[in-house]
Amino acid sequence: MRDSQGRIFWGFLLIIIGFLFLVGRWGHADVGDIFANWWPLILIAIGLWILITQNATSGVVLIVIGGFFLLARLHVFEHHLWYYFWPVLLIAVGLWLIARPTFRHAGGKIPEIKEDDLNASVIFSGLNRRIESKNFRGGKATALFGGMELDFRNAGLASNQASVELTAIFGSITLKVPKEWQVVIEGTPILGGIDDKHRSVPAAEAKATFYVKATAIFGGIEIKD
Repeated sequence: MRDSQGRIFWGFLLIIIGFLFLVGRWGHADVGDIFANWWPLILIAIGLWILITQNATSGVVLIVIGGFFLLARLHVFEHHLWYYFWPVLLIAVGLWLIARPTFRHAGGKIPEIKEDDLNASVIFSGLNRRIESKNFRGGKATALFGGMELDFRNAGLASNQASVELTAIFGSITLKVPKEWQVVIEGTPILGGIDDKHRSVPAAEAKATFYVKATAIFGGIEIKD
């Protein structure tokens, strides 16, 4: 159902753009002028589609940014565009962080995140931490304008499974895990990257399952052996 909705959406979008170019060929409209002023509507439309069909609040960011550029093109702002850009972007990211969906996975129940086991954060700094608990239950880590490395290669998971939530905003987080763990990632990159370099382990052969909810906004998260 979702695939058909996506094809219909992108199909209509291409039809509208193609029609505008066709009208421009006939000399009835200045296509360049239309796109110069109204291109942010494409961002808004994509954001709405993501929000409605995928229930992903990352669509909110596109809607806010698209609306911002649309108001700028309509000369609503008194100052130059970049005078407002960063405050608006921070507001959009803040809204996304508040409204983002909870950790979910189609394969079954996700272990609850236990902040008592890991609750790390860095701001304009760095942190290297080695976790050696043999009964690790989960936790959260946030890197804001900083870097963090979490080493689980000598750790063990309670009941052979645990969940962590990683957030990198203008920063980076490196997660090192044992080769015999199965890593299940739910990732949300927004102008950032999530790089899974951990070797794939079949569920039947994995000694433990590590669930990772990763969010990278203008930052990077890397999972490796």
